[in-house]
Amino acid sequence: MKLTRKITSILSDQRVVLSIITLALFLFFGLKNKAFFSADFVLFPLLRDAATITVVGLAQLCALSIGHLNLAVGRMAAVSAMATGYSYQYLGFSLPLGVLVGLITGALLGALTGWIVVKSQVNAFIVTLAMDFALLGFVTFIYVTFTPAAAFTTKPAGMDFWRNTSLAQYCIAGVCGPKIFPMMIFPMIVALLLVGFMYGKTRLGRELLLTGSNLRAAKLSGIPVDRRVITAHIFSGTLAGLAGVMLGFTNGSFSAAIGSEFMLPSFLGPVLGGTLLTGGSVAVFGTMMGTLLTLVIRQGLSVQGIGLETLNIALGLVLLLALSLGQIQKMFTSIRSRGRT
Repeated sequence: MKLTRKITSILSDQRVVLSIITLALFLFFGLKNKAFFSADFVLFPLLRDAATITVVGLAQLCALSIGHLNLAVGRMAAVSAMATGYSYQYLGFSLPLGVLVGLITGALLGALTGWIVVKSQVNAFIVTLAMDFALLGFVTFIYVTFTPAAAFTTKPAGMDFWRNTSLAQYCIAGVCGPKIFPMMIFPMIVALLLVGFMYGKTRLGRELLLTGSNLRAAKLSGIPVDRRVITAHIFSGTLAGLAGVMLGFTNGSFSAAIGSEFMLPSFLGPVLGGTLLTGGSVAVFGTMMGTLLTLVIRQGLSVQGIGLETLNIALGLVLLLALSLGQIQKMFTSIRSRGRT
């Protein structure tokens, strides 16, 4: 009986379950095809992509915390990356200053979105969907107007370092070891720590969660709900901007295609990790684990030679599983409660 209780207690923790599944799939794909264990061609790109997609997931998490959806997260990333690329190519900005331009651009887009939601009282789903289409047209217009190749290609000093350098890489007698941990994980770690601290330790984070959990109760408690809605979208836009800049660094240029594939991953990470679509509860660390799981599945199937259609089916099934995890978790909690009585 004690063993059963211990197992059900472990399985009721979504982060533990995600970690176990991710590790199991990682070993499965690697044992089935040893090419999956290639540091340079699989592991390094996988972790570099995971860093960017985790930040995208955090951007969506901030909107979900108040019960909103940000369907424009990909286009906000694209516009922020475009602003950064423009600052490098035409203004000659240094690498940190260009990144700051991208973050400010994302924050402004988020603030505009939140302001429209508050003032119009239109559902965030509609507002962000409209914003997505508007920003898509804006991005296309800017690239067509200012670039012949639909991309800003100027690389400031230090960009290749963040793109290609590995934290664990070593060189002995001119022979370098494998690249495994990309430098790009540092922005992800900073974002995880800041977002986790805000929601876990600050009054602002608690007010955002209460706003998402029960809007009427939040108003009665004296929480400035409208300001909190705008604040959540500012955070969402800023993190989307950071993800766009990170992807621009990874690609080696800033193009109109940045952010076009962010929509589904932005939901998969936080929802798999335990963030509620209805608001009021977030899982910051779980977002990273959910992202890793989806990327391990995608990369593993890709190494096996699986086509794009099957990859999309697999990710769709993962999303369905993510939406069902809440009920599965309740089942294990119920079993554990009955075991105690």
